[in-house]
Amino acid sequence: MLSDYESLVTNRTSSMFDEDVQNNLPLLRECICNSRVAIIGAAGSIGFSVVKSILRFRPAGMSLIDISENNLVEVVRDCRSSRGLTVPDEFTVLPIGLGSVEFLRFFNESKPFDYVLNLSAIKHVRSEKDIYSLIRMIDTNVNYMADFLEGLEYRVKKFFSVSSDKAVNPASLMGASKMVMEKILLNQRKHPFSTARFANVAFSDGSLPFAFLRRIEKKQPISSPRDVRRFFISHEEAGGICLLSSMLGENGDVYFPALKQGCDERTFAEIAVKLLEKLGYAAHECSSEEEARQDAEALIARKKWPCFFFDSDTTGEKDYEEFYTETELVDFNRYKNIGIIKQTFNDVSPEILAAFLQFVKNAKSDRGIKKSDYVKEFQKIVPTLAHIETGKNLDQKM
Repeated sequence: MLSDYESLVTNRTSSMFDEDVQNNLPLLRECICNSRVAIIGAAGSIGFSVVKSILRFRPAGMSLIDISENNLVEVVRDCRSSRGLTVPDEFTVLPIGLGSVEFLRFFNESKPFDYVLNLSAIKHVRSEKDIYSLIRMIDTNVNYMADFLEGLEYRVKKFFSVSSDKAVNPASLMGASKMVMEKILLNQRKHPFSTARFANVAFSDGSLPFAFLRRIEKKQPISSPRDVRRFFISHEEAGGICLLSSMLGENGDVYFPALKQGCDERTFAEIAVKLLEKLGYAAHECSSEEEARQDAEALIARKKWPCFFFDSDTTGEKDYEEFYTETELVDFNRYKNIGIIKQTFNDVSPEILAAFLQFVKNAKSDRGIKKSDYVKEFQKIVPTLAHIETGKNLDQKM
C-alpha cells in the first residue's frame, strides 16, 4: 500500500494532525454536516485526500470538479466503495476545468455553496521551462482563480486555495505564482478565505518519489538530485491540514505543518535508497545517466539498482524549504502540530497587483514577451523572488 511507502519518507505511521483533528471534531461536524461543499481539482492525489477527509463528516451536498475525466471516475468509484465514507444525495461530478465558461456558469446557476476548496494547481518547478508552460501555470495558479472570485455572484462562507512552502522567498516562478495567489486572496474583500502552505506530499502524482515507483515497476534506473532537501507529509496529512484550514481557519489564515528545519527534511537520494532497501535492493551509484541505463539489466538481476545522484543545477530549484519569513506573525498555540501565519490586509498594493494581472493577460498573445519579462514583473509584486536562470530544466534529465 502507498501508506507503507509514505512512512519511509515521513518517519510517521499515523497522521501528525490526528490529535488536532480529534480535538476539533465538534467544530468540524458543525461546519460540514449541513453544508454544501465544492472541491476543484478533486481528482488529483491531494484533492482526493481532501474529498475523503470531508466526506467523513457527511456534508449535505458535494460537487467534485476536475478536468481529468478518467481520474474523476475513479474518485467516485473509490468513494462509493470505501467503508466509512457517505456520499450525499446531492452529489455532482463534473469533468470541467477551472477558468472555463462552463465552470463559472455551473457555480452561478447551482444552489450556492457554503465552502469552495481549490486544489487545482500547476505545482512543479519544471512548468517554467518555456513560455507556453509558464502561461499555463500562471493561468491555473493565478488568473483563473482571480476571475472566478470576481465572477462568482454570491458570497461563500469560506474560500480555500492551496498554496506552497515554495511561495516563501521563492526561487522559482511556480513558487512566486503561489505567493501572488495569496496576495490576490488578501486583496479581495468579498469572500472570507484561508490557505495552507504545506510540504511535498510523499508519492503524490508527478512527484519524484512517485517516479521512483514507476522506474522500479519498469525496471529502469533511478535518478535524483543528492543535495536538495525537502519537507514531506503524507496524503492523509495533506487532507487533514486542508480540512482544518478550510473549515476552521479565520479570514486570512495560512496554515502550515509544524516541521522543523534541520530535523524533518529528507533528500531525494535518501528516499531512493530507503525505498530500494524496503523492496530488497541495494542502491548502486553510477557516474552518469548513460552508465545507469547500460548496466540496468545486469545490476537489477543481482539485486542492485542503478542510481544516478547529482548536484542540482536546474532553474528554479531551492536547496531547502521554509514555511514563513521572520517578518510574518506566526501562532503556534492553536494546534499541536500546525502553525498559523496571521496575514495582514495592508501589505499588498492593489495597483501593483492589478498591473501584474493585466501584464500576464496581455502577454499571453504578445510574441515579443520573453521569460525574463515575466521574471521582472513577478519581482515587482514578489520582491523576495530570487530567480536564477541556469538554462537547464528537469525535462533534460532522466
